[in-house]
Amino acid sequence: MTTFVLVPGAWKGAWAYEAVVPLLERAGHTVHALTLTGLGPDDDHAAAAAANLDTHAEDVLRHLDSHHIKNATLVGHSYAGMVVAAAADRAGGRVSRLVHLDAYVPRDGESCWSATNDHFRKVFATGAAATGYTVRPPEGGDPRRRPHPLAAFLQTIRLAGAADQVPRREFVYCAGWEDRTPFAGLRARLAADPEWQVHDLPTGHNAMLEAPEAVAAVLLKE
Repeated sequence: MTTFVLVPGAWKGAWAYEAVVPLLERAGHTVHALTLTGLGPDDDHAAAAAANLDTHAEDVLRHLDSHHIKNATLVGHSYAGMVVAAAADRAGGRVSRLVHLDAYVPRDGESCWSATNDHFRKVFATGAAATGYTVRPPEGGDPRRRPHPLAAFLQTIRLAGAADQVPRREFVYCAGWEDRTPFAGLRARLAADPEWQVHDLPTGHNAMLEAPEAVAAVLLKE
């Protein structure tokens, strides 16, 4: 039995995985879908203003602690690739598998801002204009989305190398939005790295919402 810890990307909460969770549970696994600090429906402006990448990594580590999880499969979508990498690096060997679901795979010293493309840097900058500390969600999409802490996009990650020792590391590339994706170069780099498994899905970026069965199938692969 696997223990999955599912971490949503920017602007989203645990609800982003609502169609994937029952598919994994029906296969006999334990599933925890998280909502990061500042993204909860009851979180106030102060929580969002104070949160950064370290805060979100600590959210994951605190969850591992409180649920006594010692053999986790961490799944991070989009921005949360930064989060699961940071958490795995600090988890003391409690992560056995990392899955970056159309997500950033950072090197030490990178930030979401530095790793993304000009399209998303514009989205971040424009979205932060109203408050200066949160980034409003792009137009359209699920109304449950919340403004995302700007500091989480800007803070550089500190990696000591432990994340590179996670036994199983995987990247899922969503090919259905190639006009805007920041991950095409990353996919090419990881496909050439024998320490990574790369999976391709023909979906848009939000695969867990568009094609939950396909996402679950990847996660359930032995």
